Amino acid sequence: MNRTRNRVIGWDLGGVHVKAALVEDGRVVEAVQAPCRLWRGVPALDETLSQMPDWTRGEAHHAVTMTGELTDCFADRADGVHQLSAWAAATLAGSVRIYAGRAGFVPAEAARGQAADIASANWHATAALVGRHEANALLVDIGSTTADLIPIVKGAPAARGYSDAERLETGELVYTGVVRTPLLAFATHAPWRGRRTALMAETFAGTADIYRLTGDLPEGADQQHSADLKGKSIPESETRLARMVGRDRGEGSAQEWRALAAWFAEAQLRPLHDAAAVLLSRPDLPEDAPLVVCGAGRFLAERLAARLGRRPLPLTAVIAGRLDGGEAAWVSTCGPAVAVGLIA
Repeated sequence: MNRTRNRVIGWDLGGVHVKAALVEDGRVVEAVQAPCRLWRGVPALDETLSQMPDWTRGEAHHAVTMTGELTDCFADRADGVHQLSAWAAATLAGSVRIYAGRAGFVPAEAARGQAADIASANWHATAALVGRHEANALLVDIGSTTADLIPIVKGAPAARGYSDAERLETGELVYTGVVRTPLLAFATHAPWRGRRTALMAETFAGTADIYRLTGDLPEGADQQHSADLKGKSIPESETRLARMVGRDRGEGSAQEWRALAAWFAEAQLRPLHDAAAVLLSRPDLPEDAPLVVCGAGRFLAERLAARLGRRPLPLTAVIAGRLDGGEAAWVSTCGPAVAVGLIA
């Protein structure tokens, strides 16, 4: 009984990944991410849960945040929040509370009525946790699909937007990530053999391909299928990238495809730099405020910090006193799940 009473599992229910973090006696023991085909319907969560470690199905106090309510299997966000919360309450062994961001935790049965606070509030959990350790910072969480840039002022999240729509307007949500983003989302042209060539208006390649070629992609980060449903070797990534400039892989060398991938990596960094520069120009953020970096794209966040002349501070370093095992890379990748587990 004591073990159950002191065990919390933090969850981040996403549209393509489910993340979980095991917290015992206030310390993070393990974190895990698993792919989820939620667009096929809520039963996909059962499939994913069956493939996760045994501890995720054990008795515990469960703290749940989410982004999966955006998935097109739901009528709208409120419907998605309700269905995901209901699944958690019916499936997870033990008590379940849903993270409602600025409103705190609420019982699962109250989720529909507070959908506006709950929907995609996982960024708030990470920022709130960071604020307990760093008075002033810019949280930069770059994931597989999106990037959250959240100012933390005087120990609290200070985002000017809250919903996805508001944060897109304020630059606190940049819809770009290091695995799933089509290259066409941030570039229309690219350099090739002395010319500026237009890109094919197709989703032939994604960011996982370019970071696989540059050697930056963390092991295990790419858990969904590739754009052409083929493999994830270097040659197969080169093939997909070549199609973006209307070429076959054999028309270029390995060095040329790596150079092209590096150019796309630079192109993806530019809008992140612009968004971060605007946020760091706020008068309430001190000039020495660090960038707290996490996510599957932590390497890109660190690159952003260097460009901005700011100190990068890994989330795992911020909460080092609360870590008691678990691979640091997965703790970073599963930041929101870790955060709701620790906050709960």
